[in-house]
Amino acid sequence: MLNLEHVASFLAVLRTQSFRAAAHERALSQATVSQHIQKLEAALNTCLIERSHSGCSPTPTGIALLPYAESLMHVNARALNLSCHRAISIGASSNIGIYLLQPYVKSFLAKTDGQYPVEIVIHQNPAIADKLECGEIDVATMEWWDDRPGYITRPWRQEKLVVIVAPDHPWAKLPEVPRAMLRDVPFLGGEPGTGTGRLLVHHMGEAMRGVQVSMQLGSTEAVKRWVQAGLGVSIVLSSTVVEECRAGTLLAVPLEGAPISKTLYVIWRATLSHDSLPLRLAKWLLDHNTAAANT
Repeated sequence: MLNLEHVASFLAVLRTQSFRAAAHERALSQATVSQHIQKLEAALNTCLIERSHSGCSPTPTGIALLPYAESLMHVNARALNLSCHRAISIGASSNIGIYLLQPYVKSFLAKTDGQYPVEIVIHQNPAIADKLECGEIDVATMEWWDDRPGYITRPWRQEKLVVIVAPDHPWAKLPEVPRAMLRDVPFLGGEPGTGTGRLLVHHMGEAMRGVQVSMQLGSTEAVKRWVQAGLGVSIVLSSTVVEECRAGTLLAVPLEGAPISKTLYVIWRATLSHDSLPLRLAKWLLDHNTAAANT
């Protein structure tokens, strides 16, 4: 079992790149910090920190340990604060956190007079799933869920998928985009791990399998800027381009055939008590649509 004091010293050394500075930060002697690192390395049977004249840096194993160490300290702090009035922590995948969640949280805070602070964690879908499993967040809002046991999942919203193009793109005047045409243009990919690619293959079959992603840009915001620049087309959630379509800087064109929608989910641990604050927030999300959230 890892000693959290040793883990805290490991993180301090990495933050400060110095045993002396880490000792000062933790109000410990340098010898004590050094012993903490030695014991942590012994527990893991590996070297975690490289020492040099220019400072301290993590080994490859130290880099791999870093997110786990940070998670351990975060969960420890949350556990210690259980008896205190603490914030409800909600994790959101990037698209949800950037484009959808704000009115819900705003209305929840207004309804409860701000007496229950809400902490927001925005990250890629796989990271949010991991943070929920590790106890770093209380509730997750995601674009997919993998049905791992011990959690309750509820559908939250249906979001239509649309093709986005620049206003001067040849497709801008089309009433809908034939699916086969997606194979003939540069296609821009966004954030990995959203599940959109799997959904499109499920609905479009071979028409989507022939699409070649010319660039993987990492986020919907980046995709929108590159599409505006005329460097390709993409498929995104319709709610992520509302402002651009209103301003005329992008056009959203439906795909040929029946509309394709993505289900967004609210997830929480099955062990939450029925009267817990996190479950209260989860039910608020489920019970209030966007219109209600904005009132």
